[in-house]
Amino acid sequence: MAQQEALLELKDLRVCYGRTEALHGVSIAVQAGEIVALIGANGAGKSTTLRAISGLLKPSGGSIRWDGADIGAMAADQIVARGIAHCPEERHVWPDMSVHENLLLGAYLCKSRSEVERRMDLALQRFPRLAERSQQLAGTLSGGEQQMLAIARALMSEPRLLLLDEPSLGLSPMMANEVFSVIRDINAHGVTVIVVEQNIHNALSVASRAYVFETGSVVAHNDSASLLNDEALLHAYLGG
Repeated sequence: MAQQEALLELKDLRVCYGRTEALHGVSIAVQAGEIVALIGANGAGKSTTLRAISGLLKPSGGSIRWDGADIGAMAADQIVARGIAHCPEERHVWPDMSVHENLLLGAYLCKSRSEVERRMDLALQRFPRLAERSQQLAGTLSGGEQQMLAIARALMSEPRLLLLDEPSLGLSPMMANEVFSVIRDINAHGVTVIVVEQNIHNALSVASRAYVFETGSVVAHNDSASLLNDEALLHAYLGG
């Protein structure tokens, strides 16, 4: 039986910041319906990989194929329109705008008012705490609530693939657990997820597979259970 084509495939991806190459030929593949984690130390290239997928950085080599098409040269808004949403590190909500206004910005490509209202209703049903704070300024929310808002805003574009960069950063263990419960629910409703995490136990608790990054390269790839049981690898690359 022929192997199913990946929904997202990076082949020999190279990305530079000026003259410095940050990714040295990264290759990963993600199937529809998966949660895949990218794990590794700070500066390993995980966030750079997400920025390249979402069009915020342009590759200097290799390819990014999404649903059979090469998107490496596309603008970020074109990539959003094709069904990829990026929830960046440190949340980046607009603090002087309300929760409601932040969510509306997530649906900026949608021209149907009734469709935007439908997405808004769905977001507030999924995140009831945001519904309670709909008219509150985003900057007055707790860190966990801002993370929920950032995820909900990304979902307002109705993506098929959600890119999450350090969703548990700075959160209490209880709030981090709540965020990862939300990620599982999003995935259960048909959204493919790539999550970048430094907390390997959080990442591997939610993902079925993971790629291990070190200094701009993928150094290992396996199912989550196997990686958690590989003490030599955890110690060598992740400090575990």
